[in-house]
Parts: sequence; C-alpha cells; structure tokens
Amino acid sequence: MTNGESFLKGDRVHWTIPLFVVCTLAASVNSKAGENSSQLPAPPQANEEGPVSQLPALVLTAIEAYAKWTTASDKPIILDVRTPEEFLFVGHAAMAWNVPLAAQSYIWDPTTNQFPMTLLPDFVSRVEQIAKPDNTLLVMCRSGNRSAQAVKLLQQAGFRNVYNVSDGMEGELVDDPRSVFRGQRMVNGWKNSGLPWTYDVDPKRMILPTTR
Repeated sequence: MTNGESFLKGDRVHWTIPLFVVCTLAASVNSKAGENSSQLPAPPQANEEGPVSQLPALVLTAIEAYAKWTTASDKPIILDVRTPEEFLFVGHAAMAWNVPLAAQSYIWDPTTNQFPMTLLPDFVSRVEQIAKPDNTLLVMCRSGNRSAQAVKLLQQAGFRNVYNVSDGMEGELVDDPRSVFRGQRMVNGWKNSGLPWTYDVDPKRMILPTTR
C-alpha cells in the first residue's frame, strides 16, 4: 500500500489513462498555446543582488511531482493555483490544496481575444496559512504558466523548495492537423498521465481570497 492510497478511496477518484493519448503523444505541441495566465502582469522582480534571484528554477512533470509526493517521508504540499471554478468543474489532484493565484476578469480584450486574468494581491499570504518557508511545494495550474508565476512570487517571499509542475493539470494541446483531437489538452498533464484526480471537493482545502 502506497502512502497516497488514503487519498484515492471512493468512486469519484479517476485514474484516467486514455488509449488515444498514445496516438497523439508524437504530435508536435503548439508552443504558442498558453493559457489566460499569459495576460497576468509579471511579478515584481527580486533584488538582483539578493539570494532570491539566485534560486534555481525547479521544474517537475506531473508524473515526477506525483512520484515525489508519494515517496517523500515529509509530504510535499501540492498547490493548485487555478481558479475555484477550474478546481471544481475540471477536476483536481485528489490531495491538492486550491490557492488561486488570479481571478478571471469578464472584460473582453480585443487585442488578445481573451478575457484576461488579474493577480490576487493576497496570494502569498494565503499560501502562508498552510505552508512554511521550508516546506516543499509542488505548484500546479492548467498547463504550467500561472504556476511558474506563482513559484516566482513564493520564492521572493522566502519559500525555497518550490517546484513548478510544468505540464499542469490538463497538459498541452494536440497540434497535429490530422488528429480529431487537435486543439484539445490531451498531451501530458496530471489527467492525461493516469494520476489520481477527482471532482469531489473539501472546502477546507480551498484557501480562497476574501474579496474578488
């Protein structure tokens, strides 16, 4: 029995290993396919002479992050920084905490053809409610962009063992024009890697902003 099995009981936890992913893994991934997080303002720059700017960029794939969570004697904390709506309706890692980095705006930006997102100013303080600077944090979003920004903010706040889950919850887009799945997030990511996820929600594991 693995250390993670206590999280994985119940009918609503999904171990998804779609066979068609095998056919699409060789597809080239659209390098321009970002998420709305590309519209987030860049986080403040760390002091160029300070130790924070020297911290390495720690990156794991979803599979590597789950292996680290499963085998570590001191359990890392998995932070899902997507919006509550994504956490609820798209699904989430069964053991994750939802600490949103940004809120979805509802004002259309015709220059980017998107509804841009805005950073939540209390993000770090909400993480500090459940984590200490010496904890290991595995940070996840949809496909790795928002989580990379969250990692920078946490490093600047003194967290030193912070990893970006580079392929996120949903993974990358299929870009093969011959595939019926083109444009869908079915390459890599937590869901497409057969890792445990669920729609079930524990509100105590959602550290949400007081105002949005």
